[in-house]
Amino acid sequence: MTEITIGSPVPDVEVMATGDKTVKLTDYRGHAVVLYFYPKDNTPGCIQEGQAFRDSFDKFTALNAVVLGVSRDSVRVHEGFKAKQQLPFDLLSDNDEKLCQLFAVIKMKSMYGKQVRGIERSTFLIDADGLLVREWRKVKVKGHSDDVLQALSDLVGDQP
Repeated sequence: MTEITIGSPVPDVEVMATGDKTVKLTDYRGHAVVLYFYPKDNTPGCIQEGQAFRDSFDKFTALNAVVLGVSRDSVRVHEGFKAKQQLPFDLLSDNDEKLCQLFAVIKMKSMYGKQVRGIERSTFLIDADGLLVREWRKVKVKGHSDDVLQALSDLVGDQP
């Protein structure tokens, strides 16, 4: 599978999601999709990021958007994380890295002085027609959900 680029249609990739669902990104046609990739459930930055999207969730839905979080954690781990953080959106389990490869978010990172392969915190905005319209890479958590919300608002021509 080749890496997706801005302006390209997002291919139909099927993944397991919380709520005992299997979803495809094309299931959300007619809605904008905020697809945020994060390294690991229950870690400080990932908790903060999930909470930020949770706290702005009503603003995203008011703009006809779906928020989806993605990591390589299992659905079982996602279910616990989602419940503990009271996340009102689904989390996708990409343990086979299909989505990670498509969006090119797997990178070599330094952790405690060692090189490890992991997800680079990244977010992608897909329009209602299924086209990738915006991407954020090497995301810093603070203020990020607000930036995504503003981009979504600009895309749909409405203010949250």
